[in-house]
Amino acid sequence: MAIVWCIHATDNMHITIDDRDKRPLYQQVVDEIKGLIAAGELPEGTTLPPVRQVAADLGVNLNTIAYAYRQLQKQGLVKVRHGSGAVVTSIVLKETKDDQLRSQLSSALTHLALAGLKLSEIRLQVETELARLFKEPH
Repeated sequence: MAIVWCIHATDNMHITIDDRDKRPLYQQVVDEIKGLIAAGELPEGTTLPPVRQVAADLGVNLNTIAYAYRQLQKQGLVKVRHGSGAVVTSIVLKETKDDQLRSQLSSALTHLALAGLKLSEIRLQVETELARLFKEPH
């Protein structure tokens, strides 16, 4: 079952947590928030809600959300303010090397190929995600 959680109801920004997903819940939260930052939906200075609120909204342990926020902080994307949530401090990951980025891309593409997708299907998925990320029509 997928759980959709709204970060800012007035801005209509959502993250989706899916218990069928093989990634740990904290990683799903990290990846969803990173996606919103990368897409410009959470610009620098945006305050994320407190850990307790997110945990209660999602029905997960607050340590799961606290760990997700710490991971985002470790990557240089947010600054955690205890008791009042976190603030987006950067839209660029700190200390990410080209080799590391290439390796992550290669791993993702390999996963798609091993899932049985054809080259044309992989290209379509990549183009669709790029269009979504950079808000371009596809």
